[in-house]
Amino acid sequence: MLPGDYVPGQVVFGSHADRVVTVTVALVNELTPGKVRGRSVPQLAQAERMARVRALLGLPLTGHETDELTRLAGRLRQVFAAVDGEDLDLAAREVNGLLEEYRPQPYLARHDGRTWQLHFHAPARGTEAAWGAGCATALAAVLASESWRRLGICSAPACDRVFVDLSRNGSRRFCSAACQNRTKAAALRARRRAGGQPVP
Repeated sequence: MLPGDYVPGQVVFGSHADRVVTVTVALVNELTPGKVRGRSVPQLAQAERMARVRALLGLPLTGHETDELTRLAGRLRQVFAAVDGEDLDLAAREVNGLLEEYRPQPYLARHDGRTWQLHFHAPARGTEAAWGAGCATALAAVLASESWRRLGICSAPACDRVFVDLSRNGSRRFCSAACQNRTKAAALRARRRAGGQPVP
């Protein structure tokens, strides 16, 4: 299944956003340094970033394009940080800045005989502009909905990976099941210590 393919019961932001917002999350998590599941992650070397983005997008990329997408990922992360801080106005300003720079142009396209899909970039403008326009439009669709708080940063200690909560009840707080389990296990150990029980 491709990122953003429909799953019954999940939130749908729109024909463009429901696919691209999950790609946006993946770009931010693959290309920005920080903390992942309790481990520090420095900025990866260009070759490693290039391999990860090629695998994610399924596109051949140059080193320069990889660097452009890395810069874009840093700017996209600021939107998630603003939402995590409950500052919708700041998040909207960040997205408006991206929209102004990348100037999305809606058009219909289809690939490999699939149905027509709505896209938001001008194909001739280059990789950064194409993905910047698409990601900014996807985030704009989320921020303009009642579900804007579904963008988030992982609540687990020592993890700052971002996520979009597509679940029915909108209660997600972690980037992954691994972080959720790690946090639950730490809370259980803390309760046992507080109750004087042995901690395995």
